[in-house]
Amino acid sequence: MSKTYSTDSLNEIAGGDEEFMAVIAKTFLEEIPPDLNAMMQAIENNNRALAYQFAHKMKPNLEMLGLNLTKEVTSIESWSNTSKNKAAIESQAQKINTTLQKVFKELKTDFNL
Repeated sequence: MSKTYSTDSLNEIAGGDEEFMAVIAKTFLEEIPPDLNAMMQAIENNNRALAYQFAHKMKPNLEMLGLNLTKEVTSIESWSNTSKNKAAIESQAQKINTTLQKVFKELKTDFNL
């Protein structure tokens, strides 16, 4: 079964060290779910500055796992500087949320976390 995240990307960062890969996975699972929830809540509340902060904060971690969500994250960052309503980025936010929920489950399974 193919993974939502890139094991190649994770392996490259960890230099093949499986213990370090597990540390990266554990750290990702500790940091990203609260940030994701905060970003989604900020969008729901039309808090553009906070949505930008959390989207921007998550971006390097998403890239580190080879997740192809840069376009969606950038859309949220750009939205924060416009007067468009939240409907303009709801599909992007939902794609990020759905993808990350799958990644959380996969990492927990793959690294027994």
